[in-house]
Amino acid sequence: MFNKFQSFFYHYLILASIISISSALYIEHILLVPACKLCLYQRIPYLISLIVCFFGLFYSNNKVWLYLLIIIFLFSIVISGYHVGIENNIFKEFSGCTNEDLDTLDKAKLLESLNEYLPNCKDVNFKIFGFSLATINLIISIALMTITIKYLKYEKNSKKKN
Repeated sequence: MFNKFQSFFYHYLILASIISISSALYIEHILLVPACKLCLYQRIPYLISLIVCFFGLFYSNNKVWLYLLIIIFLFSIVISGYHVGIENNIFKEFSGCTNEDLDTLDKAKLLESLNEYLPNCKDVNFKIFGFSLATINLIISIALMTITIKYLKYEKNSKKKN
C-alpha cells in the first residue's frame, strides 16, 4: 500500500542524492577543483540510492528497499569515514590514492599520466564552513542512514497497528 509519507520519504532521498551528486559535479567541473579517487567512489552510493528510491516509489515491498538503502548509506559512511581518516592522518592512503608512480622515464607515458592526474586523497582542496567535502559527505550519509532507519521503524510500527 502506497501512502503519502512513503512518497515524501523517497522524494526526499532522491532530492538529497541529486543535490549531493550535482554539488560534487559543480565543484569539480565548474569550480575546477579536481576530485581524488575516493571522492569519485563516494558518488556511487548516491547513484545507487537513486535507483533504489525509484523502485521504492513504484513497488509495494517497502522494507526491502529500506534495508537496501541502509546498506547503501552504511557503505557511504565507510568510504567517507575512511577518506576523512586519510585526510586527518589516521589511516594510510591506499596505493590508488597517491601519485607516487610518476617515476617513469618514457616521455609518452609521463605525458599520458599527467593527463590522468588525480590529486592525493589526503589533500583537502576544497572546504565549506571549514569542513572538507569528505567530512560533509560523512555527516550527510549518517543523517540519511538515520532517517532511513527511523522511517523503517515507523513502517514497522504502522504495520503492527493495522
